[in-house]
Amino acid sequence: MYRDMWQSVGKYMPRVDQLTEVAPHIIEMGCFDRIETNGGGFEQINLLFGENPNKALRAWTKPFNDAGIECQMLERSLNGIRMQPVPADVRRLMPKVKKAQGTNVMRIFCGMNDYRNLIDSIQYSKEAGMIAQGALSITFSDLHTVEYYVDLANKIIEGGADEICLKDMAGIGRPVWLGKIVEGVRKHHPDIPIQYHSHSGPGFAMASILEVARAGAEYIDVSMEPLSWGTGHVDLLAVQAMLKDAGFEVPEVNMNAYMKVRSMHQEFMEDFLGYYINPANRQMNSLLISSGLPGGMMGSLMADLENNLTDLNRWLEKNGKPLLNQDKLLVKLFNEVEHIWPMVGYPPLVTPFSQYVKNLAVINVTQMIKGGDRWEIIPDNVWDMLTGKLGKLPGKLDPELIELAKKEGKEFFTGNPQELYPDKLDEFKMEMDENGWDHGKDDEELFELAMHPEQYRNYKSGAAKEAFVKDLNKRKQEGSGLYKKAKPAPAAPQQTETAMLPQSLFVDVDGEQFKVTLSYDEKEGDANPKKQTVGQESAKEEKGSDNRLEVIAPLSGNFYLTKEASETPVKEGDVVKEGDVLGYIEAMKTYNTIRSEFSGRIEKVIPANGSGIIEDDVLFVIS
Repeated sequence: MYRDMWQSVGKYMPRVDQLTEVAPHIIEMGCFDRIETNGGGFEQINLLFGENPNKALRAWTKPFNDAGIECQMLERSLNGIRMQPVPADVRRLMPKVKKAQGTNVMRIFCGMNDYRNLIDSIQYSKEAGMIAQGALSITFSDLHTVEYYVDLANKIIEGGADEICLKDMAGIGRPVWLGKIVEGVRKHHPDIPIQYHSHSGPGFAMASILEVARAGAEYIDVSMEPLSWGTGHVDLLAVQAMLKDAGFEVPEVNMNAYMKVRSMHQEFMEDFLGYYINPANRQMNSLLISSGLPGGMMGSLMADLENNLTDLNRWLEKNGKPLLNQDKLLVKLFNEVEHIWPMVGYPPLVTPFSQYVKNLAVINVTQMIKGGDRWEIIPDNVWDMLTGKLGKLPGKLDPELIELAKKEGKEFFTGNPQELYPDKLDEFKMEMDENGWDHGKDDEELFELAMHPEQYRNYKSGAAKEAFVKDLNKRKQEGSGLYKKAKPAPAAPQQTETAMLPQSLFVDVDGEQFKVTLSYDEKEGDANPKKQTVGQESAKEEKGSDNRLEVIAPLSGNFYLTKEASETPVKEGDVVKEGDVLGYIEAMKTYNTIRSEFSGRIEKVIPANGSGIIEDDVLFVIS
């Protein structure tokens, strides 16, 4: 699981030069029938590096194709290979492009296990000449029974799936239970190949692999050191030895080539990838059993958590409260995921819904730590999940959320989700032609823009590579990930008279409450304020002394004026009304709409489109 084993421990996977360097040695190992070469995350990562993902993929798959090893990719049905739903014609184009680029097997999953989402991608993949592997997104609840999964497998096989995958993305499937699912599928479809995918984090995986193999699974997904175990996948050598001992025919491993590949992976990590790998992801954690969070998102989760912790501690410090460490925040997050999962309808915790539930949990925890309530901020993508726009939830939505949806004016949708995301390729063709951009071989550049509009534009402008290089240099200088430098213990704070003075005051002006924040000169004993900020206590907008209104960022992330090609960005001088969309904050791979809570004229747009912002930054000035 080459793509996934990197994603499961960190944020990035190797550059194209590293991929093509290691490929011949992976082939020389002699034990793999398939290599997961690409899928969710691959193209975005190339774009972030400033690399062309289409050239990278063709170069990466070629040696495997030449050696007769199948190249497998991961596809998210309605979401293609991104976090948001994809226009219908872009979905149809994707398998054609990926087949031409050297990918043979399309593993298709839907985080809702919605048959309607799965069947479209199965048909598109078969039309392109790919092997269509329908995935069962495995989770464990009273709703997700053996019968539930066997019935789903029967439906998608009847709909054209060539193979079945048990995608145990969190590794929480119980071994015997998984064996019964394989037996059920095998009973109805004795000749359908079955592949098992698991992450090792909670600790069930080795026993699960033995059970599904005994029940009739032919393909087993594995990883290798120094990236196996932890939140990643089980190790190749351990699985090979276990199955061999159990009497199965398994390929031998060329250990000389194995050690070469292992050594190269270590070099890649020391080059730059290790700076994006949180050490906690190298550990197994049984807390994952109850939270059900998948291994594939733990790499990005720990990176996100680092940013969330920084923002949260900044607020706690400002308000004179004890700071949190990452372990305490992680436990709070796991507990919140376990609490809200039934309330949001038991979506299997797999991309993108694992991120949606996790993000909702992070926001809830953050708001409650600050003295707020659960559900104060619900991102747009999460609302789409809750209201049926991404597929049918397996369980029932909690009445509290139904009532909140009505209050927010959200409408529930029961039709086929693809109806809401019609064809858009013509718009992207027009954009490419206006910019003088080539559509690429087999329309691959057109596809890339249509699948990842913002990332592709930033790649073409050079902004993506510039940001990546800047971030990497900062991490190397300061230390992060596996190479995080120990910070010296802070000196004990000296008690001064000013330290005892209040830092915030609440004042009433003509019946309207404002918070006044004070800071002081550093000269000992000087209690004269050197700066005064006055703002409405709403975290949404602030009123300056000249009656101008400031729209404030409710959370940290990346700021965008639009999220769809069809949207027209607001600009300085525009007149806006209360409720108008001003822009979006993309945080933890979900979009949060920023709306104006008042009417007026946009005097200034502060952040640049696509730039990083932190909570409480001023986004717009409106007069």
